[in-house]
Amino acid sequence: MLRLLVISLTLALAAAAAAAPVSPDPVEVTTDNETPVLYDDDEGGNASGDDPAIWVHPTDSSRSIVIATAKEGGLRVYDLASAELQSIAAGPAPRADGVDGRYNNVDIAYDIPLGGEVVDVAVVSDRFNDQLRFWVIDPLGADAATPLAEVTAPEQEFLFSEDRAEVDEEHTAYGVAVYQPRDGTTYAVVTQEGDTTIATVRLVTAGGKIGYTDITHLEMPGEFPLPDGTTWVPCEEPGILPQLEGVAVDQRTGTLYATQEDVGLWRIALPLGSSEPRLVDKVADFGVHDAWNEETEECEPIDPGAPSFGGPNLVADAEGVDIYYGPGRTGYVLVSSQGDDRFAVYSLAGRNRSLGTFRVRGVGVDDVNGSDGLAVTNRRVGEYRKGLLVTHDEPETGPGIDPDRDPTSFSYVHWGEIARALHLRVDTTRGNDPRLR
Repeated sequence: MLRLLVISLTLALAAAAAAAPVSPDPVEVTTDNETPVLYDDDEGGNASGDDPAIWVHPTDSSRSIVIATAKEGGLRVYDLASAELQSIAAGPAPRADGVDGRYNNVDIAYDIPLGGEVVDVAVVSDRFNDQLRFWVIDPLGADAATPLAEVTAPEQEFLFSEDRAEVDEEHTAYGVAVYQPRDGTTYAVVTQEGDTTIATVRLVTAGGKIGYTDITHLEMPGEFPLPDGTTWVPCEEPGILPQLEGVAVDQRTGTLYATQEDVGLWRIALPLGSSEPRLVDKVADFGVHDAWNEETEECEPIDPGAPSFGGPNLVADAEGVDIYYGPGRTGYVLVSSQGDDRFAVYSLAGRNRSLGTFRVRGVGVDDVNGSDGLAVTNRRVGEYRKGLLVTHDEPETGPGIDPDRDPTSFSYVHWGEIARALHLRVDTTRGNDPRLR
């Protein structure tokens, strides 16, 4: 079912006042912990890091793990010291027309009944097969010989395509987030590569495998009215619409936060279509009319002196998004501002006012550059006593790194350092984990 969403002028521009940051300058936090470099070439297995997820062990936080996508390079599993525990190839999807996968984003579903047991599951978007895939997480976590084992049910529906020919056009599954309301159901939210559509599905189990059903689509805006009377269409390469990627769900309220890369941060009620979405914040060049240059294969301003209607916190692309749960109903929405190597922080409550931005500097490792996906937990995990942020880093730089091989990695940051720098609250007792309800 496809629902068409039309955004009014008031809605599209409503967040301007709320988006003003506490300080126009980013604060700095540090990291000394990053994963081994991945290389996106034949020698490196075409591994390009993209999106992480943090699995919190139920009884021994030191055995928690980080699961990360590496696109055509598959999945990587790391311990809290960023050592690689497992490398999983992006093998064919379990379907008659299945091809080798391209794993884009990952999230965690907790407490899924499966084969007479209750398990935790890594939920992964597979772009080359336009579907979700599923891996059971070994309860030993970092102590397991192989922490992940695939349990994807065969012949799952394509999420955005009618047939394999349309899948090959690559307008397919992209970002993913898990939503687990208190009624015991589990849903996934999925965005579409190169398009403006969002999908939700309900996870189901049978025969020791996990699949999904009840696919629902919602089309988000691809053009926006401006105060000067013009209509702004974000410039993209031919055949591409302004896509969304990063998604995260506030498990306490059923509110979806989604980044539209060249537009900004959206707040969307679940179920999809139950109310009109709100644009929380806009990228800096929102409203600047560009044109595609075939020679340079870049978007270039039609009038370099034209004004912008954007905000100060995000420079396209707006990419990863996740939620840190604070005490009570409080908390924070984190967004990676890929265009200027910053991270923006918004209040989870009320109108999602901006609380400032930060950058991550390396101590003995490189700074975080061009972050794509990120994950944050408010739970204590090992030495990260106030929570942990894990973020993608591209390009990975430093001694011995070959910049011509498209190097990427993931960096770990103490939440306590972020909280001190931006005067944020800390809580380690609750969060997105239904095991604590």
